[in-house]
Amino acid sequence: MIIGYARVSSTSQSLDIQHEALAAAGAEKIFFEKVSARSTTDREQLMLAMSFAREGDALIVTRLDRLACSVGDLHRIIEVLTKKGVGFKCLNQPGVDTDTSTSHLMLAMLAAVSSFEAGIWREREVEGVWMARAAGKYRGRPASIDPMKIKELKAGGMGAAAIAKQMRICRASVYRALAA
Repeated sequence: MIIGYARVSSTSQSLDIQHEALAAAGAEKIFFEKVSARSTTDREQLMLAMSFAREGDALIVTRLDRLACSVGDLHRIIEVLTKKGVGFKCLNQPGVDTDTSTSHLMLAMLAAVSSFEAGIWREREVEGVWMARAAGKYRGRPASIDPMKIKELKAGGMGAAAIAKQMRICRASVYRALAA
């Protein structure tokens, strides 16, 4: 059986193009996800796809970065699939599969490049924030906690847990505001 896996990073993005490509490639079952690939632990549909796959099946994705953004995660995923006897193919990057040792090498090299690119993007993002802060254009996220309101509620007899629930913040934030 051919199993497809499609992923986008945010809920505003569409999975339609990936779905069409996976279906055209013969995927009989497709797992969809709208979540960041920075970690595999939060990717429920990926875990379901991997547990659904049986020996002789193949997991396909449209692009390698849909599966993993780090070399370590990619190797762990491929290792799990290989131990189960499940193949892997990447549609838009020919030669990226688990059929031969050369394919494994190509997969490792592309994963390293992908991980390198992700690192560069993060560095640029941090650099951009620092430049914007220096220019006075970036102030960060506005404070979501009103310390005066917390103190008023506490003076009115409310406990920390009730204040946190009402203001939709954690109790630790209540204690910090009260201590200030």
